Amino acid sequence: MKKTLFSLLLLFSCMLLHAQKTKPAPDSLKTKHVKIVDSITIRQVSGDLPKTVVATKLKDTVIFDLEDMAMARKKDSLWLQQLYKSEMFEEVYGTISSQEYEPVDYEELPTELLKQRLAELNARTPFNVEYNPSLESVIKHYLKNRRRTMGRLMALSDYYFPMFEEALDKHNIPLELKYLAIVESALNPRAKSRVGATGLWQFMFNTGKMYGLDVTSYVDERSDPLLATEAACEYLKSLYKSLGDWDLALAAYNSGPGNVSKALRRAGGYTNYWNIRHHLPRETAGYLPAFLATMYIFEFAEEHGFVSDGPTIPYVATDTIHVKRMITLEQVAKVTNVDMEELQFLNPSYKLDIIPNIKDEKYVLRLPIRAVGKFVANEEAVYAFAEKEFNDREKPLPQMFEEAGKIRYKVRSGDYLGKIADKYGVSVSQIKRWNGLRSNTLKVGQRLTIHPGNSAASTKAAVSESGNAKIYTVKNGDSLWSISQKFPGVTVQNIKKWNDISGTNLKPGMKLKISKG
Repeated sequence: MKKTLFSLLLLFSCMLLHAQKTKPAPDSLKTKHVKIVDSITIRQVSGDLPKTVVATKLKDTVIFDLEDMAMARKKDSLWLQQLYKSEMFEEVYGTISSQEYEPVDYEELPTELLKQRLAELNARTPFNVEYNPSLESVIKHYLKNRRRTMGRLMALSDYYFPMFEEALDKHNIPLELKYLAIVESALNPRAKSRVGATGLWQFMFNTGKMYGLDVTSYVDERSDPLLATEAACEYLKSLYKSLGDWDLALAAYNSGPGNVSKALRRAGGYTNYWNIRHHLPRETAGYLPAFLATMYIFEFAEEHGFVSDGPTIPYVATDTIHVKRMITLEQVAKVTNVDMEELQFLNPSYKLDIIPNIKDEKYVLRLPIRAVGKFVANEEAVYAFAEKEFNDREKPLPQMFEEAGKIRYKVRSGDYLGKIADKYGVSVSQIKRWNGLRSNTLKVGQRLTIHPGNSAASTKAAVSESGNAKIYTVKNGDSLWSISQKFPGVTVQNIKKWNDISGTNLKPGMKLKISKG
């Protein structure tokens, strides 16, 4: 009996071990077929007049259809229902559905009313919020000229402020310091100043290092909202400890404690910010008024008719996953069906949109709650899919071949990275890597380096011979410069001369001589 029981336990253990070691196949991720309507705008000639028509076509496509565990998904759903019902959530994000918007004339804000409100604000904050004409000028300027900007910042603040307030409260420093991130970065975690300060709290490289913010080729922790906020709290706390005044601590945060010390000496004993202001650098002289004006508008937002639509994703409706293998945000977007822009917003510290796997380092992926369960329930299969994509990618080409296939693309109105990537048979992440791009934002006229997919095969297919001359057939997207780059020793002027061309306009299908003949 004991032998039989031992044998059964041994068999069960072997089966369990085998199950743990079995690696999911890359194609084990569940997919489904859906029909989409593909439409393009084309020009047609009707009689003698051209007209624009929309051509539509129904076609099949495949998307990933990951499933979450039903029980875990139900618990997430119940938790979110409680979250949205809770008084805390209403207090933080506002009773949006029941608010009424009434237009208010902001052409003039009575000075006496402003004085009254500033006095109320001064009573509930450790900052010196006292009326003066300079502050009044900044507040009125913001209300008249930055209304749309302030409204957008309020929507962003619905995501970031709960995170900031939690950290500020933990460090026992004023919660109003959350407004500092608006002045510093307009709540853009990837913001970078002309001198290199980066992130929500605008840390310089060395200052960030002092407070534990690491920067590598893949990751810039100054752009990590949680880590950078923790570092900012530590830095602000140390400045206050040195200067004993929050107004001066803010000035030192902007220009450095050395400049504040020099201003105090030049002011001859005065320590109030407004009395030493003219001794500070020009930028710092406007720093505290901008901070106080922002604080005023946010604290009296309702009175001024500002209504936030709330965050697309509340911070508390997201969660993190420790990443075990290298994966790109593009791959995560594919398998979870979460928009790439949403993933970049939630994971701004990954400079190339790649989450690396480095020994002794822990990197996390932040996802909306709706996607966390899908990822975790299919985690090994997701990693197998990512590994297969990495293995299938084009290997580095010899330098001469790469240069021959390289083109310089000039961004035109209506272009975006996905459109350009599709045009040349490459991925968005490749274009970003080739050009050192940190975001998906493009400017009209910007030039991009692109190595078109399968350039050797396409060039060979487009070339024929006629007598002693090589003939190249122009393809969509070709330019004289890109064609010249495909043939060593050939210049744009050569092609123009051999083909008697004066301009640069090309049409797909056009035949060009590529050598004398």
